[in-house]
Amino acid sequence: MDATTGTVAGLVAARWGDHRPGLWCEDRVLTHHEVAAGAAARAALLADLLPPGAVPHVGVLLDNTEEFPLWLGAAALAGAAVAGVNPTRRGSELARDIRHTECPLLVTERAHLPLLAGLGLAQGAPRAGGAGRGGVRLLVTDTPEYAALLAPYRGAVPDQSRAAPADRLLLYFTSGSTGAPKAALCSQGRLTAAGRALVRRFGVGADDVHYICMPLFHGNAVIADWAPALAAGAGVALRRRFSASGFLPDVRRYGATYFTYVGRAVQYVLATEPKPDDRDNPLRLGFGTEAGAVDAAAFERRFGVRLVEGYGSSEGGAAIQWTPGTPAGAVGPAGPGLVVLDPATGRECPPARFDGSGRLLNGDEAIGELVNRAPNPFEGYWRNPAAEAERRRAGAYWTGDLFYRDAQGYLYFAGRTDDRIRVDGENLAAAVIENIVARYEGADAVAVYGVPDPVTGDQVMATVAGSFDPAGFAAFLRNQPDLGTKMAPRFVRVVERMPVTATNKIERARLRREGFGCTDPVWWRPPGEESYRRLTAEDVEGPLASAKGPSSVCAARDSNPGPAD
Repeated sequence: MDATTGTVAGLVAARWGDHRPGLWCEDRVLTHHEVAAGAAARAALLADLLPPGAVPHVGVLLDNTEEFPLWLGAAALAGAAVAGVNPTRRGSELARDIRHTECPLLVTERAHLPLLAGLGLAQGAPRAGGAGRGGVRLLVTDTPEYAALLAPYRGAVPDQSRAAPADRLLLYFTSGSTGAPKAALCSQGRLTAAGRALVRRFGVGADDVHYICMPLFHGNAVIADWAPALAAGAGVALRRRFSASGFLPDVRRYGATYFTYVGRAVQYVLATEPKPDDRDNPLRLGFGTEAGAVDAAAFERRFGVRLVEGYGSSEGGAAIQWTPGTPAGAVGPAGPGLVVLDPATGRECPPARFDGSGRLLNGDEAIGELVNRAPNPFEGYWRNPAAEAERRRAGAYWTGDLFYRDAQGYLYFAGRTDDRIRVDGENLAAAVIENIVARYEGADAVAVYGVPDPVTGDQVMATVAGSFDPAGFAAFLRNQPDLGTKMAPRFVRVVERMPVTATNKIERARLRREGFGCTDPVWWRPPGEESYRRLTAEDVEGPLASAKGPSSVCAARDSNPGPAD
């Protein structure tokens, strides 16, 4: 078998001569052939611009414009790699990402040039083809200079011979909830295999149109949306930035049949005003994570579209696929090599036990870290051996995610290791509590996490986006049969909109850090009481004064409790 058959470069080259519409971006439409030709031209330009001996990395600081997939294809053909740069990063953090990935070239657009000012990456006003300090050369895609720079290469034909399956193609940053974000690696072979696996799993065909509304600088959009479209010869429709109100109009406009989501994207779509014709759309499938069973069911009822929830570590080290017969609340069955281990002892945790209401009875011993002992495609992090060693231990891949397993082998997500909550000596699963609180009628979005207890361990805190009635919420909790006695939130922060990252994931690290030291209304349930009342400065200075971590900023703001905002 030719080595190039397992490369993204081979998939790009295969579209040469295919004159069907292949890429939609706002008002522009490119055929598959034009996409392949555009990638070939940029690959030829890239080969000439990379300095001799430089690491073959291209930083891409773009919204979801047509240039992003063209540069992904160009890097594949050139045997180079794309480092997706997050445009929501700022200042020294943004400069660190670019420098860490050692990109001699940075592809961007005029809208993002202000982000680069003062970072020491460019001298004076950045311009297309201008070499900046630190060896970073900027290519600004929506300028005449860029068009002129590219013009001599427009006759290039895609040549897949420079690529091999083992070639590095992606450097994508994982969540930076602890320390600086890590740049995970993905080879051409791994991305090709992932795309083909999703084609088989979901029956993606050449007539499908993939709607990419999640940011392409993140692994989800590239691995779960762009790669299967490329493998199947399907079309791709881009949304510059995710828009809940624009979701259904885009789907109809482009005839989209498949999309991916992460974080709170589904909740935001559900929060738009329902219309009688919502089910009149061409979508047949959505694939992603963190929608939750309640919102997935609501999405299918409203839009007639099935959401397939899955679990997969960003780095590719472990995955769980839902199968028919999976119990409610479970992610799916444990595949070969997947075990739940106690991080302290390395021993396998005992199966979870439930009462008749589905309440977890032995979370203290059943909750552990999901570990993959089988061979897996994790390819490491760029120049971060310490983080790699944390993931690779004793020949296994440690996910950093908490799970528990039932007696039949089905796995249940319990949160990140950072989300561990220990109340009165008992481990609680933040994800389980979150799913229960999400049933509350006024909640558009929910996050659950631990805050330090004044005496020992943690207390449960929830942030709720939407409307909040303290008496109604307390009554709601009393009526949830699967809510354990220690699970009810001690504190409830009420926000108009949940703080999220650029990929619509809740900023849990920020919420944990702020605790009840925030500028939003916080309600709390004093020990021994079932009802909630507004947290005041007197509460913080009195019964909560010995709490570690959260400050009194929030309570000091308003010592006279009023109605919820």
